[in-house]
Amino acid sequence: MLWDFDGPICRLFARHSAAGVAGDLVSWLEGRGLHGLLTEKERESLDPQVVLRAVDRRHPGSDLVAELEERLTQEELRAASSAMPTPYADPLIRTWSAVGSGLAITTNNSPRVVRTYLEGRGIAGCFAPHIYGRTQELHHLKPDPHCLNRALNAMGAAPADALMIGDTPPDHEAAARAGVPFLGYASNPRKAKILKEAGAETVIESLEPVLRVLRG
Repeated sequence: MLWDFDGPICRLFARHSAAGVAGDLVSWLEGRGLHGLLTEKERESLDPQVVLRAVDRRHPGSDLVAELEERLTQEELRAASSAMPTPYADPLIRTWSAVGSGLAITTNNSPRVVRTYLEGRGIAGCFAPHIYGRTQELHHLKPDPHCLNRALNAMGAAPADALMIGDTPPDHEAAARAGVPFLGYASNPRKAKILKEAGAETVIESLEPVLRVLRG
């Protein structure tokens, strides 16, 4: 079982605004005279990952990207303390682990953030050591299947024998490129529509039916 983190397991920015973090990153760049690095659309993005990846495209592997990535990681760590668990995620994770399924996290968030959250919920042991998240090699972020392939190789699992739970089109694309079946999770009908339009065949708006089937 390959899990995306922010969405299927928790709402990372439930109380610590992702849009505010994106704005802070843009302001930090502007304070260093780097206003021109971003397009107007990128400067107005509500997603800090968009800002980070935009800078990486123009200065890949630079100290600037490394510092910006660390600033985002620190903001994610602050958000982890107030993240909201996705309904039924914790019992589903514990049940899947108890019946012997191997579990891994495959995410574009920092692995440090994932560990902090999972340890706070008491479920880190269900995944350890299989947490594969953002590194400074940002070209490996989803929709690139790099983190999925790392998880599969480490667990000795064939792609067709795995399942990924994700909530965005890049999750779906990464799973498709890795050859892994995909289960879409959407917290509302709008997100479900986006996933279906991206090609996801199976989309659920609650993890409860999955837990019920597994327990049965």
